[in-house]
Amino acid sequence: MHGKNYRVIKGMAYTSKKYAPGAPNPKVARFTTGKNRPDYDVKLSLVSDGRVQIRSNALEAARVAASKKVAILTEEQFCLRVVTYPFSILRENKMIATAGADRLQEGMRKAFGKPIGMAARVGIGSVILELSVMKENLDKAKLAMWAAGTKLPMKTHTEIVERQKAAASAAQVS
Repeated sequence: MHGKNYRVIKGMAYTSKKYAPGAPNPKVARFTTGKNRPDYDVKLSLVSDGRVQIRSNALEAARVAASKKVAILTEEQFCLRVVTYPFSILRENKMIATAGADRLQEGMRKAFGKPIGMAARVGIGSVILELSVMKENLDKAKLAMWAAGTKLPMKTHTEIVERQKAAASAAQVS
C-alpha cells in the first residue's frame, strides 16, 4: 500500500463507520497542543494549495514536526491546533502476489476492500493547522509551519494574521 494511491479524491467519501466494521480510529494523537490564551499576537495558518486527501498518519506527522520546532518555547507560549479531521474511510482489496496465489484470491470478484485507514479531504484554501504565538516567536513559528508542510502530500503556504488585543479593541470602542 502506498500513500500516493489515496492522495487523489475519487468519487464520494466513504464515511459511515456503521457499514464498515473494523474501521480504524484516526492516528492523530492530540488535536490541540500548548495553551490556548486570548493574548497571542500572531496566528499562523497552514493552507492547502491543492485538492487532495491527507491520510491521518500524515496529519500526525505534520503535527509532530510543528510541535517539535516550537517545543523550544514552553507549552505556555504557543497553541497548535489541527483543524482538519480525517472522516473518510480508506479501503484496500489486498492481493497476494506470490507463487500459488491463484488458488487463494478472488481477483475482482467482491472487490469492495477492507478498511485500512482514515483520511481528511481538503480543498484549495482549506486550513490544515493553526499556530498562535507571541510576536517575538514568529520566526520559530514560521519554521514550524514549513516543517509541517513538508510532511503533507501537496503544496502549502502559510498565512500570517496579526490579532487585535482585547484591551486595545475595548479602548477603541469606548
